[in-house]
Amino acid sequence: MAQDATSYIQHHLTFAKSASGIHLDTFWVALILGLLFVGVFAYVANKATAGVPGRLQNFVELIVEMVDNQIKDAFHAKSKVIGPLSLTIFCWVFLMNSMDFLPVDLLPMAAQWIGYTFFGADPHHVYLRVVPTADVNQTFAMSLTVMLLIIGFSISAKGLFGWIKELFTAPFHADGLVMTIILMPVNFAFQLIELAAKPISLALRLFGNMYAGELIFILIALLPWWINWVLGAPWAIFHILVVTLQAFVFMMLTIVYLSLAVEDH
Repeated sequence: MAQDATSYIQHHLTFAKSASGIHLDTFWVALILGLLFVGVFAYVANKATAGVPGRLQNFVELIVEMVDNQIKDAFHAKSKVIGPLSLTIFCWVFLMNSMDFLPVDLLPMAAQWIGYTFFGADPHHVYLRVVPTADVNQTFAMSLTVMLLIIGFSISAKGLFGWIKELFTAPFHADGLVMTIILMPVNFAFQLIELAAKPISLALRLFGNMYAGELIFILIALLPWWINWVLGAPWAIFHILVVTLQAFVFMMLTIVYLSLAVEDH
């Protein structure tokens, strides 16, 4: 029984990989959800009316207004990028996190059936993980993009020379030339640590929470059916908060980091 449970867990935590090692399930699920987000919002934007809006338009406007309010409170500069970026981050991360609400065996078993029926593949060697944010590669890719945006926003606001100068003169400032030169390597080291800590904290926070949630759902699925609902339903309800909160935190930290990037020390 222990071996069966171990095999079940290992199978559900194994990625579908290409020959080059790319996690195909993470890539395709994230891409489809991203296209879904863009498609729905584009549809609502094209069908938007100034009269009595429909439920979908009300829902989209509620999300846009929420994101806009957070930007106004946390971002104290002008940018045409920060609004669409923040909205995309919140909605995309939320959709990827929400894949955790699907029954654990639903899509993996469908993938096994398709693989066996149409390609003659051994079901035991057909893998599918449906929560992209439970893949550390996905969360790090997003956080590294945020780090590049931080650098881009800093250069845009301060100029290339101003950004390089800040790398060596902050956070510890000095009046004299000698002390400035002495503090340059210290400042540079602190700046690199600060810059590296931001994507690491973004990636690991999101990955850790979603991986833990995915694992708990898998463990609950191993229990008898009459216990599944008793434990699974409360955890799913609680997980709604986790899914939404993690998307909100990723968005807010991105806004705050970009706001800090355009400000002088």
